Amino acid sequence: MPESLSPTRREVPTASHFGTYVAETDGRRILGLRPDPADPEPSSIGLGVPSTLDSPARLTAPYVRRGYLERGPGPAGGARGRDPYVRVDWDTALSLAASALRDTIAEHGNPAIFGGSYGWGSAGRFHHPQSQIHRFLNLLGGYTRSVESYSSAAMQVILRRVGGGYGAALASNPTWREIGEQRSLVLAFGGLPARNAQVNGGGIGRHTNLADQRWARAQGAEFVSISPLHDDVDDALEATRLPARPGTDVAIMLALAHELVTAGAHDQDFLRRCTVGWETFEAYLLGRTDGVPKTPAWAGPISGLPAADIAALARRMRGRRTVITTSYSLQRADHGEQAPWMALTLAAISGSLGLPGGGFGAALGALHQLGLEPSRFRPAALPQGRRGVDAFIPVARIADMLLHPGEPFRYDGAQLTYPDVRLVYWVGGNPFHHHQDLNRLVRAWQRPETVIVHEHFANALARHADIVFPAATWLERDDFAAGSADPFVSAMVRAAEPPPEVRTDHAILAGLAAELGIADEFTEGRTEAEWIEHLYAQTRAHATELGAELPTLAELREIGTVALPQPPPALAPYTALRDHADANRLHTPSGKIEIFSERIAGFGLPDCPGHPTWLEPVEWLGAPGAVTYPLHLISGQPDRRLHSQFDNGSHSRAGKVAGREPVLINPADAAARGIVDGAVVRLHNARGECLAGAVVSDRIRPGVVRLSTGAWYDPSGPGGLDVHGNANTLTPDRGTSALAQGPSAHSCLVEIEAYRGDPPPVTVFGPLPTAGPTS
Repeated sequence: MPESLSPTRREVPTASHFGTYVAETDGRRILGLRPDPADPEPSSIGLGVPSTLDSPARLTAPYVRRGYLERGPGPAGGARGRDPYVRVDWDTALSLAASALRDTIAEHGNPAIFGGSYGWGSAGRFHHPQSQIHRFLNLLGGYTRSVESYSSAAMQVILRRVGGGYGAALASNPTWREIGEQRSLVLAFGGLPARNAQVNGGGIGRHTNLADQRWARAQGAEFVSISPLHDDVDDALEATRLPARPGTDVAIMLALAHELVTAGAHDQDFLRRCTVGWETFEAYLLGRTDGVPKTPAWAGPISGLPAADIAALARRMRGRRTVITTSYSLQRADHGEQAPWMALTLAAISGSLGLPGGGFGAALGALHQLGLEPSRFRPAALPQGRRGVDAFIPVARIADMLLHPGEPFRYDGAQLTYPDVRLVYWVGGNPFHHHQDLNRLVRAWQRPETVIVHEHFANALARHADIVFPAATWLERDDFAAGSADPFVSAMVRAAEPPPEVRTDHAILAGLAAELGIADEFTEGRTEAEWIEHLYAQTRAHATELGAELPTLAELREIGTVALPQPPPALAPYTALRDHADANRLHTPSGKIEIFSERIAGFGLPDCPGHPTWLEPVEWLGAPGAVTYPLHLISGQPDRRLHSQFDNGSHSRAGKVAGREPVLINPADAAARGIVDGAVVRLHNARGECLAGAVVSDRIRPGVVRLSTGAWYDPSGPGGLDVHGNANTLTPDRGTSALAQGPSAHSCLVEIEAYRGDPPPVTVFGPLPTAGPTS
């Protein structure tokens, strides 16, 4: 609970995607930040944020790229990322941005505007960048949008087709409590990384996920981690670790299914009543269609696991309540649709789907909320308005869109056309973090006529923009947080004043709305404080409907965090399907789980057939390319930050090695290359190259290296060596398949060598490169 320290020093509550904190403030500056003492297992990620507020990279005024200021809108021809910036006043920046928006709409129509944003910009219900920019652009008549997410695109699309929807799968997830009560066997393909349990969409009132996992283990649940990384599962779970080759999980699942079916241990009643296409898939599984039975002996050489270990795992599944879970990482790969589809199929075969503590775990361990009883309370959100444009792209196809306007592409069974985008407006999120093949993205990024961004810091997104608006951070704004799946509401009290010329995203867009004649529609006559009061009042009213009374906003700001009331639970979709398949149809053509999908088969996609199938990745350790690039790179969520957020903060930077992002490498691979612990190394392939700091450890499988995503992109020149360790200089920019078109970051081969000579300095944590005013 906040307390008064002195007339000028007090403690106030605040909240973020990585938890709740208490900030000590004098009203202008943050004097200290500590986790909320009520949080049983808080994350330290937020503790590094105050160090960024006055860091050299902080943006403290609007800036415009010099070439844009001199010549106006137009393709940049390589200048974005190379030009210096000119500091301008707010009137100039707003006028330039308003003119660019107005002219783009007049000359090319609203589909020529791409509204780039991502959901992780802030945990606040009002200061949510994605909601703010989408509301603004919808009031202007609409924009081209993206669909799905980089995290889960392939899973979202395939489950919509064969599993009743992504939401149905999440709602059917077993909880750790159920798993403990049933003493279940948990097969975690991709592991259950503890680092992921630090973060959650919309915030975390209390971190309890890891404690619930450990409780389940104490009750007798057993865990198996199928991952090349030792640390992809908490040591307290005493898990069996099977260090499979990356990208081979589908082959292992097929072999497990083969063993269950040939032993007669499959759930024939469930398969008959609740699924379609079993006979077609069974013929493939047993080798009747292609002459290749999917046995452990077949899967062993593919996966790098002993066939005996796979067979033994199948025996452990027989007659046992079992969970088959796949991490998000498995579907961010070539043919990423296959892993969740096959996991759902294996769960159906096993006899556990739809039963408490068993079945398909949709990305259990990928976020704090997954594996816990989900919140059913729906807090109020800023309305985004009516969409005026239907144009969209799959989220990971932005470089394709910019490079190939007007060209056709396949997505989810449809033939679509890339829109001709002339203006990109990005608020929240950083494409130079989450997009693949950054050298290709930089080339594509030169094509738009105008790029407008809101940013806190002079990161790569700001350094590749035309108009840069300086935005306040979550510690510099009032708000309240309530996650869509977290059962708490938390106050966010402004703990620091932003620099004098820094504004909130809402204030920036309100200024633009005034320039464009839509101010009244955008603000609805409310100040920011009144909007927050309005949304919180709606949230309180919803609680009242449920028979509970939330504190007033003023009271919440004193309390910090309170629990939300919960509507009565509904029967999980897969449980309802098991109970009565005809009465509880899923949202699929058959109303059942589609092990074989006639619709998908009818699309005729060679990279996504009609049932779960082992398809060799383009890049994996069994590919011909492994001769030249013999190491498989995996690039998951980092330990010390959320994505790329606040990489310039003290907590993230304390984890650097030789001032760069650490890369984990097995001792055998390091010795073969003359690499020692702590050395600067160069990772490279045909797409790009970057430097990193070596961490030599046997906690990763030989032949595999791990470089976390999110290090701020810091190229030595356009298309040049990234000196800081951004993994996406190396990852491929190709769709998972023509079905989902999701990202394939985890199908990536590289080589590593010790860096010779003095490595170039990291400069991205410094200020925006500037030039004097134009004449």
